[in-house]
Amino acid sequence: MGIVVFTMKASVIEMFLAVPQINCDVKAGKIINPEFIVKCPAGCQDPKYHVYGTGVYASYSSVCGAAVHSGVLSNSGGKILVRKVAGQSGYKGSFSNGVQSLSLPRWRESFVVSENKPPKGVIYPSTLTYSSSKSPAARAGETTKAYHRPSTSGTTTPPATLMQGLAMPAAEATHTTLPKPSAFVASATSSPRPQPADHGSQETGEMDFWKPGSVLLDAGFVPKEELSTQSLEPVSQGDPNCKVDLSFVIDGSSSIGKRRFRIQKQFLADIAQALDVGPAGPLMGVVQYGDNPATQFNLKTHMNSRDLKTAIEKISQRGGLSNVGRAISFVTKTFFSKANGNRGGAPNVAVVLVDGWPTDKVEEASRLARESGINIFFITVEAAVENEKRHVVEPNFANKAVCRTNSFYSINVQNWFSLHKTVQPLVKRVCDMDRLACSKTCLNSADIGFVIDGSSSVGTSNFRTVLQFVANLSKEFEISETDTRIGAVQYTYEQRLEFGFDKYSTKPDILNAIKRVGYWSGGTSTGAAIHYALEQLFKKSKPNKRKLMILITDGRSYDDVRIPAMAAHQKGVITYAIGVAWAAQDELEVIATHPARDHSFFVDEFDNLYKSVPRIIRNICAEFNAQPRN
Repeated sequence: MGIVVFTMKASVIEMFLAVPQINCDVKAGKIINPEFIVKCPAGCQDPKYHVYGTGVYASYSSVCGAAVHSGVLSNSGGKILVRKVAGQSGYKGSFSNGVQSLSLPRWRESFVVSENKPPKGVIYPSTLTYSSSKSPAARAGETTKAYHRPSTSGTTTPPATLMQGLAMPAAEATHTTLPKPSAFVASATSSPRPQPADHGSQETGEMDFWKPGSVLLDAGFVPKEELSTQSLEPVSQGDPNCKVDLSFVIDGSSSIGKRRFRIQKQFLADIAQALDVGPAGPLMGVVQYGDNPATQFNLKTHMNSRDLKTAIEKISQRGGLSNVGRAISFVTKTFFSKANGNRGGAPNVAVVLVDGWPTDKVEEASRLARESGINIFFITVEAAVENEKRHVVEPNFANKAVCRTNSFYSINVQNWFSLHKTVQPLVKRVCDMDRLACSKTCLNSADIGFVIDGSSSVGTSNFRTVLQFVANLSKEFEISETDTRIGAVQYTYEQRLEFGFDKYSTKPDILNAIKRVGYWSGGTSTGAAIHYALEQLFKKSKPNKRKLMILITDGRSYDDVRIPAMAAHQKGVITYAIGVAWAAQDELEVIATHPARDHSFFVDEFDNLYKSVPRIIRNICAEFNAQPRN
């Protein structure tokens, strides 16, 4: 008898020590058990096994894909410990360990993964409980069972709920019997709701087998909201850390051939997957060129990676010559329009793929694109060999077409079969907001601080004219959180911050704020005002922004302006001095950045201030365009 009991115990323990194996596509939400150990196969790094979140993952994620992303597993597979946790209000996407996880606004359930190190004395089930009989394990012939806590002495053991499949201490494993799954199975569309049988007393503190808003499925229950969505992939809002408007300009010329065109489309699909496309993140459109370019779909056509990949698969080859320059001009003039989904505050990026070399010139078209605020990236595949170089219309075309930081904006790939290796490096570059220097123009790249004289000599009427002048200048710039920002200081003997760079992020808000500035009246301490503007405005300027100070005054300062002006120049603040009426010309030249003739202006009366607006803008842009752009 003792031998029989020992054998039974040993067989039960052996059964629980077995670790179930799952496929890469198994989602955590399909497994009912709240905590379990599984074995993952190799190859779960593939982007088709979607993962949502970082550290804590939405239950719609691939269990094994999440394990690779978190670093618990390598792509060669192995055993992991999975624990269910509460749903999150948001999941942040990231690229880690070769896996691009996606962002998600919210999901009903989460899970975390860790190494296969169970607590001492705890044994996990050897089979898993799935929410549907069509689970991968069931298809493979595995038995799915429900587990419950073992009974404790002095109480009646209530029937197990499927949400109570907790790990069992080894000491109690021998007392556990494995119940058969409930015979009651309801359809999701059953009309009266199934009523629970008497499944134990509330005094036990255990959860009822059924609760309102749930239906029974196989051996377990699934919340109603899961039934309506369990077959649908959640739609990501996109990665907010990569909010770019992106155009892929692909080669559809006859020379590329059908096979390489298919490789190019697969490359686009991989990019779409890695980018985590969505309205709060990157948006992507495609232009194909041959003899003439055409938009395949624009920025607002597809708002998630899944739909985008489907659309890419349907693209057919146009044929013709490789007129790349014509395609870039087309993108500059038509693609990045508001009607096509351009969001204004997001950087514009165009990635141009070229098989061999273009049949037209690209340098001038690319320069105009860059000056329009478009970042041009070139990916050249299988460049011309020595005996083909005589056919190249514009030698060294890729380096001429992009910013001078060629290693960042141009990528050369030896052959089409190596193109997939550039997916992650390219995604990293197009999402690097601080490095997208070629999208900067004289109108969208500055923090501009107006320093306005509010002294008594100006007067109320003239002060309104000054404010109109400030508004007229501001109107010329592209204003947003990521483009030009505007701030303003008013001064007399004292100084007042009217609004900082981060206060308003749209042009209408800026213009309304300027209109609301109230006239102060007092003395004229211009030197103190410059110092105040450096401390209160420009200390909060973004590192990658040009800093412009535009000071307007109608008289000579009561204090010294030399030291504050020198401090502004040393800190890289480009200073424009605008004098009216009784302003001292020599003082304006001290305040202005060198050369003074380009940065100081004088008008004899306030009503003529508006005439200087075009010249000031022209000088700002001329200076910007003369500087290195990378």
